[in-house]
Amino acid sequence: MATRHFGQPVRRNEDPRLLTGRGTYVDDVHLPGMLHAAVLRSPHAHARIRRIDTRRAQALPGVHLVWTNQDLGPLAGPLPLLIPHPALRAKTQYALAPGIVRHVGEPVALVVAESRYLAEDALELIEVEYEPLPAVVDLEEAVRPGAPVIYPDLGDNIAAHYVQEVGNFQEAIRQAPHVLRARFSLERGAASPLETRGVVARFDPQDGSLTVWDSTQAPIPIRNGLAEMLGLPQQRVRVVAPDVGGGFGPKVMMFYPEEVLIPLAAMRLGRPVKWIEDRKEHFVATNHERLQIHDVEVGFDDEGRVLALQTVFLHDCGAFAAYGLIIPIVAECTLPGPYKIPNYRAEFKAVYTNKTQTSPYRGAGRPHGVFVMERVIKRIAEHLGLDPNEVRRRNFIQPGEFPYDVGLIYQDNAPLVYDSGNYPAVLEKCLEMIGYDRWPEVREQYRAEGRYVGLGVAFYVEGTGIGPYEGARVTVEPTGKVFVATGVGTQGQSHATTFAQIVADQLGVDPADVTVVTGDTALFGWGTGTFASRGAVVAGNACYNAAVKVREKALQVAAGLLEARPEDLELAGGMVRVKGAPQRAVSLGQVARAANPLRGTIPEEWEGPGLEASGYFAPPRGTFAAGCHAAIVEVDPETGMVRFLRYVVVHDCGRVINPLVLDGQIHGGVAQGIGGCFYERLVYDEHGQLLNASFMDYLLPTATEIPPIETAHIETPSPLNPLGIKGAGEAGVIPVPALFADAIEDALAPFGIRIDHMPIDPNWLAERIREARARVQEAR
Repeated sequence: MATRHFGQPVRRNEDPRLLTGRGTYVDDVHLPGMLHAAVLRSPHAHARIRRIDTRRAQALPGVHLVWTNQDLGPLAGPLPLLIPHPALRAKTQYALAPGIVRHVGEPVALVVAESRYLAEDALELIEVEYEPLPAVVDLEEAVRPGAPVIYPDLGDNIAAHYVQEVGNFQEAIRQAPHVLRARFSLERGAASPLETRGVVARFDPQDGSLTVWDSTQAPIPIRNGLAEMLGLPQQRVRVVAPDVGGGFGPKVMMFYPEEVLIPLAAMRLGRPVKWIEDRKEHFVATNHERLQIHDVEVGFDDEGRVLALQTVFLHDCGAFAAYGLIIPIVAECTLPGPYKIPNYRAEFKAVYTNKTQTSPYRGAGRPHGVFVMERVIKRIAEHLGLDPNEVRRRNFIQPGEFPYDVGLIYQDNAPLVYDSGNYPAVLEKCLEMIGYDRWPEVREQYRAEGRYVGLGVAFYVEGTGIGPYEGARVTVEPTGKVFVATGVGTQGQSHATTFAQIVADQLGVDPADVTVVTGDTALFGWGTGTFASRGAVVAGNACYNAAVKVREKALQVAAGLLEARPEDLELAGGMVRVKGAPQRAVSLGQVARAANPLRGTIPEEWEGPGLEASGYFAPPRGTFAAGCHAAIVEVDPETGMVRFLRYVVVHDCGRVINPLVLDGQIHGGVAQGIGGCFYERLVYDEHGQLLNASFMDYLLPTATEIPPIETAHIETPSPLNPLGIKGAGEAGVIPVPALFADAIEDALAPFGIRIDHMPIDPNWLAERIREARARVQEAR
């Protein structure tokens, strides 16, 4: 019997290469004759460009090119809209601003020189005369009558106004025995990957081919777009996403200005050109996410069952909306979570402001929806004097109710239908692990010691595995080694291991003998990209489909070699052998050689020479993972500092491919979630200036702030794909704001402090504690 690798903690194939410094990132690409680019960026949030004088910069020795918008020819217009929507009045940015800048950091001019140092010097010689315009910064002010307008042709700052409703909210809220209203918000944050963005381009005038190295999550769409914009055949454009040092969503953008400017410069100059984003640029020029303000109204009965719920919210697009309405739509669709809400209404306005554009960042609207819903559960419990987990139990969708139609339209324009799940089991497992039954006594012990310790719980449902499709090619080489190519990019998800496990199980080989290559359009040119927790679901099942085809062909070819029927053969240990007679066997390499005959005809059933096949997978709709986090935190009432004492995660992503990899995904997400709750917040002043665009002021959590994380898994296989898997890439980050707020409220219950926004910080928390103490003193 062949060894099965699916579901096992197989060691990561990529680790030896990466841990010994043999990874290749965009900045590691060095080409003969390579030039270097730098970008002049707007210092104003909103201004008219009255004059640009580039003559001194162009005259600087070693400078090869200085461009403004008027030098771009056919590419001087707005960049493509990535995801259109009927409700969206879309505005997209330009490669270089044509006459008005709309956020600090917007590109105004490009310099290409012999070195980055020289290019930066040339930027200082470019003279730009700006006429400042009123900046629209505050999200609520932006939608008020009389607010300055960013796009005069629109007449206001509304990018979109969109409503979805299930049932009849107004009628249900009128009849509800209990009604509560609240406001919740999440602020802006930056993804801050270890590797910033970067692009290297080389054009070969002899064959008209363009090669681009790009730290992107979507190399194939970049290839397709560049071919169209630059007038090149797709087969003459190669985009390579090498090792990418963190993506988290913002690197999936198509297109950033530099992804157009650098290839165009390489073509015009006939020399390779490199641009690497510095950290300050990343803060102002790479997309942000998160800011939403939700006004919520909920009606419920005496038992705590939700009868009606409405969220009316504002979403901050920043200056442009190239990524469409994905974030607010995901937020409104995530909000119902695991609960049955018969009457639900969601209304949002997406709003243009003079800040950096927003697009999905790990979680992508899901933390917003979960924060609102889990805060509502807590408020209902408080109002009725119930345990919040009892309110959860009374509202859960039950295991026998799947597939469950929520009644909304999801981000992929498909009905929001949960495919499978067991929410009660996930909750009970999480409560058991954290010791919830004993918590009242434990909390009293802490309070007797004068310590402020609290326990928080948050539940979530995560939409994953959306289409449209992905593909893969599996090839068995004459050595018996297996080569897999797929179009998705890799930014730390361990595709080289998980995809290898999927293929190895079908071909009876060790995963270490499977080489997986991702993100190179020359090796596989069809697909969409790595985002929205879809890599394993969509590309993983494509790998499975291709491997099944190769397996069937191997059995057909080996049947001829062994004079046996295909159904009497099995693949194991790198061999194809007769069941029950393992001595009658041929190696997989021998089968590969036999499948590529040097003479004679190729049998029709072989589907061509070679032991290889391509497979594709297009999911009918998204899969829905779920999970529950619980944590115990301690708050220092004097400083407002918070320390995690325990952190527990129970997750259901269907069948688990590799628990080691999965736990790593969860741990990384939790770390980012903690950062987004207590450390990371982008602060703008009233003029649209970002005040903390450095790691001196924008704090990231370190290993000392992240607690050990205990994990467990419940598996409810998805019926929507052959492997039964669901996505997990964003599971760690999604519920952390809700969990953090719940735990801190519990810890500070003696002070009556409520948490309705995220992130908070130690100063804010310490001030609330001082205010609460002062109120107690006044009452005495």
